[in-house]
Amino acid sequence: MKLARTVAAVALTALALSSCAPPTSSNEASSSDENTGTVRVWLFSEVNQEPKSAVVEEAITEFEAAHDGATIDVQYIPVDSRAERFKAAFNDPSSAPDVAEFGNTDLASYVASGGLADITAEIQNWDEAKDLDDKILATTEVAGSNYGVPWFVGVRALYYRTDLLEQQGLEVPRTLDEVETVARAVRAANPEILGISVGGAAQFAAMPYLWANGGSIATQEGNTFVSGLDTPESRQGVEAYSRLLKDDICPPQTCAEFGGNASVQQFIAGTSAMTIGGDFNYKAVEESAVKGKFSVVPLPGTTEGSVAPAFAGGNNLGVFNSSAHRTLATDFVKLLASKKYQQKMFDSMGNLPTFTDVQKDVAESNPEITPFIETLGAGTNFVPVTEAWSTIDAQGVFTGMYQTIVTGKADVDTATTEAATAMNAAFGSQ
Repeated sequence: MKLARTVAAVALTALALSSCAPPTSSNEASSSDENTGTVRVWLFSEVNQEPKSAVVEEAITEFEAAHDGATIDVQYIPVDSRAERFKAAFNDPSSAPDVAEFGNTDLASYVASGGLADITAEIQNWDEAKDLDDKILATTEVAGSNYGVPWFVGVRALYYRTDLLEQQGLEVPRTLDEVETVARAVRAANPEILGISVGGAAQFAAMPYLWANGGSIATQEGNTFVSGLDTPESRQGVEAYSRLLKDDICPPQTCAEFGGNASVQQFIAGTSAMTIGGDFNYKAVEESAVKGKFSVVPLPGTTEGSVAPAFAGGNNLGVFNSSAHRTLATDFVKLLASKKYQQKMFDSMGNLPTFTDVQKDVAESNPEITPFIETLGAGTNFVPVTEAWSTIDAQGVFTGMYQTIVTGKADVDTATTEAATAMNAAFGSQ
């Protein structure tokens, strides 16, 4: 999930632990569907709130004009307190909103709690839905049913310093192997510079290496998931990423603890020749000391001309199962998540749209996002859609595997076996 842009780092461990299991509740679908009254909406607050609020207010005005007797009441909640707020709402439907924004990696646990409504039929009957990116729409699915509409998506690509590569006569990497080679060459010539800033805790930078090599985090078998980290393909991807965290590229004593934001900050500070950063990082990079000295391309795959599958983070809009305004709530979701308002959210916030035609339109007028749109077009991937992933993530199983390897505490085979065992235990407990 790419959380709202208020977040400068991944969620605190304590927060993750508090949300790692779905709350016990007796959520049942409301028996009423009132066509008038107040529709309560929760959206995430932002550091720069005004642009988001302006778009939302415009949507509210349009919605209320088209729905006589209905009003929209929006409350902006801090993303850091989402676990407690959603848990309380699931346990006490009287305090719950009708509509909510939520991260796509939280979806499975919310569905397990019974808190979200199945809106598959509404999406199927929505004309605009035919243009939603299939891979992104799939992140709203649990057991074949949709529990939200993807509102925006975030993906990562390869940022690189044009000046540093030119100084060494190096070409832009065209494969993952070349990323490693170029990173090593730049650091050899500039020992004070990291060849590429990546981290042992930067899981969304590591995942493309896993997927590009044919590996997987886990696969679904029947009603459960089975870890794929210990397959030969996955081990090859894990090893390839781990090679970047070496003294001659990104020293483990510096980089092992880096998460995604810390990795990008090195690039922003001018102390890294490359990094794997998101579309949501572009503005900060453009306003930094490296302005005019960088470019972005899709992270290449294992063969020239290929693109490594990126993690498709993002936020959804969904309807609470307890809503007594089911139709009104769904109508507002479809309006706020529509092509018209996704375009407006891109213009005001830079959020990448989830409709393929809108993606094309914004890329044509905003060439700086073209590498990210190309990454989306090449195909994205996602974490296992199960409430067990919250437990796995909170325990740091995936990132801990890399940190164990790069600090020399275990080899790839041992670390991947241990991680797979821990993941399967979590899958089996659900």
